Amino acid sequence: MMRQRCTPHAAASLLWLAAACASPDGDWESGTSRVSATGFTHGVAAGPVPWNQVDFDSPQNGGDRLTFALFADLTGGERPGVFDVAVEQLNLLRPELIVNVGDLIEGDSDNPAVLAAQWDAFDERAGRARAPLFYVGGNHDLTGEALRGVWAERYGPTYYWFRYDDVLFLVLDTEDNTPERMAEIEAERTAAVRIYSEEGPEAFASTPYATMPERTAGTIGAAQSAYFVDAIAANVDVRWTFVLTHKPAWQRDGEQNFAAIEAALAERPYTVFNGHVQAYGYEERHGRDYIQLATTGGLQFPELGRSADHLTLVTVDDDGVDVATLLLGGILDRTGAIPARGDTLCFESMKCGR
Repeated sequence: MMRQRCTPHAAASLLWLAAACASPDGDWESGTSRVSATGFTHGVAAGPVPWNQVDFDSPQNGGDRLTFALFADLTGGERPGVFDVAVEQLNLLRPELIVNVGDLIEGDSDNPAVLAAQWDAFDERAGRARAPLFYVGGNHDLTGEALRGVWAERYGPTYYWFRYDDVLFLVLDTEDNTPERMAEIEAERTAAVRIYSEEGPEAFASTPYATMPERTAGTIGAAQSAYFVDAIAANVDVRWTFVLTHKPAWQRDGEQNFAAIEAALAERPYTVFNGHVQAYGYEERHGRDYIQLATTGGLQFPELGRSADHLTLVTVDDDGVDVATLLLGGILDRTGAIPARGDTLCFESMKCGR
């Protein structure tokens, strides 16, 4: 098994089961921040913040190692019980912090009260995790004025950066469209969701929404791109950078704003995680690992690749980065059982007679 080292152009293959890869005050607009006693730094202004707490477990782990976890999409028809199992397993794994790749609620309404109830349900379950959880928005979370309004009220900015010790995290918003374009996308998405529920996925695939470039690769706006370029320049002393994004913006023809972020990162080691497709994927790009997570309770698409519920555990130390992708069906507690009655659930549709 290979390990990705802390060199600017290091890359390694990633296997499925254990792959070796690789204070809420501050001025969000200018990218400045305040450092807490635990080594947690961020670029979010006073007000709502996109994380649930900052009580880190064993902060900095002696100063030379960070272990954090990721989970994947929950949406498209969340399968009951799966995310509850994942939270209990996260508590067994004891990461110092938890991140994700968006699509945390269904977001299938423009009624703020309905959306607030969906977020309340997610927050309650996520709050059972011991480690701090940082929110990343997906299209189910951020498409349209109503969804973005609820997010802003509850969690503040849709894109931001934070730093834990000497590891930098960039959280992107791939629904960063102009208000006019967002209204067009929202209208087509609403119609497409209705067609999906009434006629199925084949009919959905022929809708205007399904063929929009924003549907698959998303949008990074110019202001967002500049914000991250500035954040990267302000954090030159980090040993690793992780980019968390819902949609794979680099797959859009002629895309320039995500490319500017990549260019700013060109001389440092970094890893990119995305979601959205709900099937596992890996590519090497610019000599770095770009890892597409599958699901942690969302609808699965085995026809698109390995579509299974999993967590991802990342360890960063002075030697580099290790990435382990852990199937939920294989994380057992001390009794030899899957926590939260997970033995009664199916975590990979291809193996459950879908």
